[in-house]
Amino acid sequence: MLVFGLMLLLQTADCLDRFCRVNQSDPCYAALGHKLNVLMVLDTREYELKIQKRISNNKTTDPVCRVKNGRMKECDLYRTRLEVTVINWTLIINHVIRADSGNYTVTLVQYLYGSVKSRDLQVNVEAPIGSVEVSIICSSSGVMRVSCSSDGDQLLYSWTLNGHPLMDGNSSIDLNEGTDGNITCSVKNHVSHGQTTIKVKPCYVCSVSVVFVLVWCFQLMLLFGLLGGFHIYMRHTSGKKQEDQKLTMRRFRERHEHTAEDS
Repeated sequence: MLVFGLMLLLQTADCLDRFCRVNQSDPCYAALGHKLNVLMVLDTREYELKIQKRISNNKTTDPVCRVKNGRMKECDLYRTRLEVTVINWTLIINHVIRADSGNYTVTLVQYLYGSVKSRDLQVNVEAPIGSVEVSIICSSSGVMRVSCSSDGDQLLYSWTLNGHPLMDGNSSIDLNEGTDGNITCSVKNHVSHGQTTIKVKPCYVCSVSVVFVLVWCFQLMLLFGLLGGFHIYMRHTSGKKQEDQKLTMRRFRERHEHTAEDS
């Protein structure tokens, strides 16, 4: 009880340090790059044991670590990693890597009674949650798209608006353009969790801006059309005026020539 109380206290202090037991029914989840503690046996007086990671169907060929008196005696599974040790029948990995995932078999030998017990433990390594980012896009169709993103493995999303849960578990949700208040995106996996809250403002401004741009473009096109028509009209009027002037000058010369002949 004292051992498990201490483990619970440490786990509360740092949620990324994981604590498992060999005889637990659920898989053991370890945080990538953080510490994993696996308690292999409670009675430290009667047992010797070996830890074997299942790689092939023939267990005798798989890498094995032998533990005696609560400490690692010989090992071809972790011998190249100084951050792995066994203290008081607890396997401690100070820096978990992805290769630590797998199915482990712990065999306990009780020499006093000549009994052998075997227990399996599935270890799954997950990258913890990174920073949680939330973004908002206002569409012209009157929909507010809110998206959430984060680093990590096996991410699960949940949303709340002004403290009330939203019925959506995806990384993005669609809201009405008039939505106002505080929206929170929470992200979690088996080893960590994180969340971010941002202020949401109605998207009416975005919709009005789109309409304004469309109306402005239409007015601009109309203005260019009028200017083009006026330019064509002025060219046509100027050309006609020049032709009238030429005709008037020609008639004037003809009358002047006729007057000269009569004289």
